[in-house]
Amino acid sequence: MTEKRREITSEELKKHNKHGDIWISIQGKIYDVSEWIKDHPGGEAPLLNLAGQDVTDAFVAFHPGSAWKYLDKFFIGYLKDYTISEVSKDYRKLVAEFSKAGLYDKKGHHILFSLTFVTILMAISVMGVLCSDKTWAHLASAAVLGLLWMQIGFVGHDSGHYNIMLTPKLNRFMQIFTGNCITGISIGWWRWTHTAHHIAVNSLDYDPDLQHIPFLAVSSDIFSSLTSKFYGRKMTFDPIARFLISFQHWTFYPVMAVARINLFAQSFILLLSKRPVTDRALELLGLMVFWCWYSLLLACLPNWGERAMYVAMSFAVSGIQHIQFCLNHFSAHTYIGPPRANDWFEKQTKGSIDISCSTWMDWFHGGLQFQIEHHLFPRLPRCHLRKISPFVKELCRKHNLPYISVSFFEANKMTIATLRNAALQARDLTNPIPKNLVWEAVNTHG
Repeated sequence: MTEKRREITSEELKKHNKHGDIWISIQGKIYDVSEWIKDHPGGEAPLLNLAGQDVTDAFVAFHPGSAWKYLDKFFIGYLKDYTISEVSKDYRKLVAEFSKAGLYDKKGHHILFSLTFVTILMAISVMGVLCSDKTWAHLASAAVLGLLWMQIGFVGHDSGHYNIMLTPKLNRFMQIFTGNCITGISIGWWRWTHTAHHIAVNSLDYDPDLQHIPFLAVSSDIFSSLTSKFYGRKMTFDPIARFLISFQHWTFYPVMAVARINLFAQSFILLLSKRPVTDRALELLGLMVFWCWYSLLLACLPNWGERAMYVAMSFAVSGIQHIQFCLNHFSAHTYIGPPRANDWFEKQTKGSIDISCSTWMDWFHGGLQFQIEHHLFPRLPRCHLRKISPFVKELCRKHNLPYISVSFFEANKMTIATLRNAALQARDLTNPIPKNLVWEAVNTHG
């Protein structure tokens, strides 16, 4: 018993930050989760990225419920020099208040309305193809399908963050249905990358949502060919990347219009890899369901020209959602290195941007325009994010932290400005990148 209650310093804690030797501290108690990491519902990345630190703020953000009761079996001692900042005190107080008010459990009829809406959109999209021979009707149905993918994407996002159904099994079904079957995107791939994004928001080498070499780069810091700690590979800034990034402020919207192709590819790459995936066979079956119904719908169109236009239109409209998520982070503060758990609140506010809009536009943004609030309280149903926004804003004001909230138009301007700045810096680089004849020809005489 004496051994289990020993005191451990922060310096000793920091040493246990490698695969096979992972310690974390939560509210001054230290836990050895080295063996449990493979069973962690959120995957290995969160524990590995925060290993050797006090992770209390991250823990309460993702585990506002009863997860505490599972920790006792991993307890090994106390953090001798445990301290808590004033920001963390206020943040944890907010989490407790929201939990006491039942906000984490109060989902209302939001999911029911969302599912009803996407069902109507699905019917319109299919009927537009089957019940009309007009090209304009087919294109309109493709646009509706793109809107459907956007809206059901928000539902899938909810199911990945918290239980939106009556039971965990039904919630799992909803994940596969909304993600794999309807959108063609693996929910396993999404959870894998999205959890890492939340933990390491806007870290150039730890956040997969900023690692888009060779097409996009939000910072010239990437030009040093950083190694992605998420994918475990070097993000090579070669002549091709230099050329493409040099014009990224012009190609951003076209790239977003076809970004869904990358999501399809990434889904199959993960599911066909050796990486552990929960319900791999079920996920692959879900993707097959998607490609069956989508291919059959395309086959009902009269010719290949209209099929190509249908695909392009559905992809382009759903690309609006990709733009939305880029606006939330691309022009925010970035950094290099692993996330630090002791400044959790600061990192989330600095790395995220809210989009201000009227209440009636919440459906368009899925409520996730309150990205700062979502990152601070990821398991809070998005129907409450507007309600809690004033509390977060006040806390940021109290501790002199950034709270950026701009219009959709202004956010687009900021994002393009960020991309343009990085593009101009890419053009100015001469070494050590080998000369690229195409790049040199296009940029001759400035």
